[in-house]
Amino acid sequence: MGFKKWVQRNMYRWHRIIGIIALVPTIFWTASGVMHPFMSHWFKTKIANEFYKAETVKKTDVKLSAGQVLTQNQITSFKNIRFAKFNQQSYYQVKDTKGNLQYFNTIDGKPLPNGDVLFAEHIARFMLADSTSKITNIEKLTEFTEEYPYVNRILPAYKVSFDRPDKMDLYVETEQSRFIVFNDTKRKVFIKIFDIFHNWDFLNAISNNTIRIIVMIIFLTIIIASAIGGLVIYGFMWGKFKPAKKENQVSVFKKYHRSIGLWTSFVTFTFAFSGIYHATRKFTPDERLKYISEPVIQTQAIAQDSLVNLKGVSNISLVKMNEQLYWQLIKKNWETKETSFEYLTVNEHKPLKDGYKVYAEYLANQFSNREAKGGEECCEMMDNKSSMSVSEADLKEVKIITKFAGEYGFVNKRLPVVKLAYNTPEHTTYYIEPATNRLAAKVTDADRREGFSFAFLHKYNGLESLGKDIRDGVMTFAAFGVLVVSIFGLAIFIKTK
Repeated sequence: MGFKKWVQRNMYRWHRIIGIIALVPTIFWTASGVMHPFMSHWFKTKIANEFYKAETVKKTDVKLSAGQVLTQNQITSFKNIRFAKFNQQSYYQVKDTKGNLQYFNTIDGKPLPNGDVLFAEHIARFMLADSTSKITNIEKLTEFTEEYPYVNRILPAYKVSFDRPDKMDLYVETEQSRFIVFNDTKRKVFIKIFDIFHNWDFLNAISNNTIRIIVMIIFLTIIIASAIGGLVIYGFMWGKFKPAKKENQVSVFKKYHRSIGLWTSFVTFTFAFSGIYHATRKFTPDERLKYISEPVIQTQAIAQDSLVNLKGVSNISLVKMNEQLYWQLIKKNWETKETSFEYLTVNEHKPLKDGYKVYAEYLANQFSNREAKGGEECCEMMDNKSSMSVSEADLKEVKIITKFAGEYGFVNKRLPVVKLAYNTPEHTTYYIEPATNRLAAKVTDADRREGFSFAFLHKYNGLESLGKDIRDGVMTFAAFGVLVVSIFGLAIFIKTK
């Protein structure tokens, strides 16, 4: 028997065996994929406010300078200081050397007991426009959890739980007066289902993350093989496998398994291929949270400093760069969403020309070169590194980013950031969040290729210009088609047996 005939004789059997092996994973992934737009978009719970608008501290709200308040409270060193205003009172929010946040009244300098918890409650109630519901628990998170996974990016965060019919939990960051995400009863169930059936987090209970990724890649590869086999059998070589016409249930299932399978073979391949590509990137841990510059500042350095001009300022903090202290003023126009940064030297209040560029580049160089100067808390080089340090490369572009778009999508969570694009072989781009002295994201060509694959082949972002409803509708229809093909394949197998 020739090889070609041997392949033809056994191909249908192979397709059936591979299909059965891939059946359960395919149903898991497609069913949870179909659910995603319903839970995250079409039937998503609406809350009163989509973002937290921090109250602006005015000059009339402040009588004591930062140095006076710190001295009064016998604080000799700290990591940062900024304003926070809530419940008609203004406070200096001081981050001590242990990373805890303390609050001191800007009028008399008196400390606010339990201030960080009170501020977290205030932000949460503002987001829900709910001043009456009882709060059952306020918990400070320093690690990610099942209901608050790593995709949220921000730590530490407060989980504020309300005694309401929807069992609402809100997650907020007090250090930047930021709302992060909310979970009601529906969303908690969805997160659990999605983690089990789409991310296969249940494997982490019996193995480690590497094993989970490898298992997922194996099954995705099997799905691709099944799709290719089906395309060959029911498309290119249908004349060799076409059965005699029978008016029974098996032939009906075969008919629709073939027709729908041919239509969905391409999307099956794109879903699985982009899934494999995305999974392989998970072998390298995302360690961006390790990249933060938090030098310890001595109170005596600002003891004699007077209050800066607060007109138009939405956020203010101290930054240390090359042993020089600066006030970092962030000004945001809430109508146009435009954001600007200004850097003034401590005591003299002299402006630093192109301060946002200078400071962002300073942090990028620090992160890239694994610098740890003096008392600064710095970082280790990310595993996903470029072969050329950015300090040795030309800076091609510097831009303030105020909305999520393109390669800096919503998954990165932090805004505003400064984009620094370097002329390295991998076209390395750093996104720095000056307000927190953190690395928000690092992107290279490898990240762009995988991001493009996942965005266009898995999430159908190429259809966003037609609207989210159309994009999600097409994506759901495609995933549902693959699900139907899988169920019909199972029905054929059962009836044949």
